[in-house]
Amino acid sequence: MTTLTNALVAGFQNAKQGFMQPIASVVVCTRNASKKTGGSSRNPPRHTRPKHRGWRVQDGTFVQAGTLLATQLHTRFHPGLHVGFGRDGTLFALEAGRVMVTCEKIDPNWDHTWINGNYEGRQGHVIYKKHFNVIPEPQHNVFKLIDAI
Repeated sequence: MTTLTNALVAGFQNAKQGFMQPIASVVVCTRNASKKTGGSSRNPPRHTRPKHRGWRVQDGTFVQAGTLLATQLHTRFHPGLHVGFGRDGTLFALEAGRVMVTCEKIDPNWDHTWINGNYEGRQGHVIYKKHFNVIPEPQHNVFKLIDAI
């Protein structure tokens, strides 16, 4: 028998007699990796997926109700006639019709803190913003008036 096996057997026999003797220590060899594993970089990702914000349809395009007109992170475009404003700043058509983009003067509420933060230093100046409008197509006038109020 090998010396390790002899030491284990002797320790077991001594334990049966009521007194313990230390068992021989076992030497275990571990193998360590020679290279670090990949993916431990702390740098942020360099190629994030683009968000594709901006205009979705051009001026003069015919759209259906619910069509996205523009996506934006900040309020760059404003809703006009028959255009809705989503929670994330998207503009969408409320009715079917032709898209018309206009540049109009705005009169912001200067008491609002958000307005003061975004338009700081522009009090007294004329501020122009792009507005998306949807002009509905005229109906075909094929109905018949039955009763007038």
